[in-house]
Amino acid sequence: MGMTLAEKILARKADRAKVQPGEIVEVDVDLASMNEITTELVFRQFERFKRPVWDKDKVTFSVCHFPASNVAQASNIKHIREFSKEQGIRGFFPQAGPLSEILVEQGYIIPNLLVMGTDSHTITDGAYGAFAAGIGSTEMVGILLTGRIWLRVPTTIKFTVSGQLGRGTMPKDLVLEMIRTIGSAGANYKAVEYAGETIDTMDMDGRKVLASMAAEMGAKVGLIAADETTVAEIRRRTDKPFDILQPDDDAEYEAVIPVDAGKVEPLVACPHNPGNVRFLSDVEPVKIHQGFIGTCTGGRLDDMRAAARVLKGKRVHPDVQLVIIPATPEIYKHTLEEGLINVFVDAGAIVEFGNCGPCLGAHMGVLAAGETCISAANRNFPGRMGSPDSEVYLASPMTVAASAVEGRLTDPRKFI
Repeated sequence: MGMTLAEKILARKADRAKVQPGEIVEVDVDLASMNEITTELVFRQFERFKRPVWDKDKVTFSVCHFPASNVAQASNIKHIREFSKEQGIRGFFPQAGPLSEILVEQGYIIPNLLVMGTDSHTITDGAYGAFAAGIGSTEMVGILLTGRIWLRVPTTIKFTVSGQLGRGTMPKDLVLEMIRTIGSAGANYKAVEYAGETIDTMDMDGRKVLASMAAEMGAKVGLIAADETTVAEIRRRTDKPFDILQPDDDAEYEAVIPVDAGKVEPLVACPHNPGNVRFLSDVEPVKIHQGFIGTCTGGRLDDMRAAARVLKGKRVHPDVQLVIIPATPEIYKHTLEEGLINVFVDAGAIVEFGNCGPCLGAHMGVLAAGETCISAANRNFPGRMGSPDSEVYLASPMTVAASAVEGRLTDPRKFI
């Protein structure tokens, strides 16, 4: 019996010919990533050992969730900067946006890496064929000291996607359909593989949406095997050598689930769970107070272009605040060069520089009690974006933009 992509990567990192689901393997870590939310917990324990990190070139930090808005946050960021200098770590990216995206842009991510990060959406880099997963802060301390971690080899669920997405639908709708199929806990500590003709023709922006939202199925990793599209994107960033692993034809999967992209229509995850997915056409046109387009799931250039298609020549509803955040400086620059920011500002949106803030209610766009937001981000748990008495709907950037114009949940096909 052959191996899935997740099994092949873990076998290589464990220096084994083969691994099987359920086994515990000790593996070498290729890259450790942390953000400003989790570093204080890591530092508190790590600095007790008074030792250098195991490999200063394999450790990265990003200030991605908020610009410092109080003394405690500023002190935390200062600590990261000082720690990086003391340890000789060059991979410190202040005010740069979601670290999973920054690592790609800075040339850190190549196929078959084992990437461990203290952020659940580290999983996003699985779009490049890397085993990228979120871990806890104490686990990260062990990695910083030893460069190793133990993992349980996960079983794998494979989605095979055929057909092409129709008018007004995006990869976010596709992955919401997958979550609707298996639920928000359907892939708990499992690997998810995305394959099929639709994935083969999808650009990297779309693939990263799928990998990111695997976390909302409970997955340990969300993987897409590298191909020519992957290689072309990576070669824009780095000349590091790598090879390409593919799952074996006779690999054993826990489940193989076919999805017809042509039948996918605009979807929305209703409060208060990413698994509470319904067809937008079946949902009451709820009045909204805020729209948000951004983060590691909805802040890429494709997302900016899609939102601009809807917003061009229109105005955001007077009762709605629309916040748009291109995820990184590079994406912001392209958004600016293409004139998309002009479209957003002319429509009455608020445009912010790369960060994750509104996604987790850290700043800008915090919801009051009784307010409702439609978001292109990834989570909508109670209190996620502010008051526990607010509500968040998850949808594609097109759906968010259309809803912001209408002032209520709206099918974007009306504008396309």
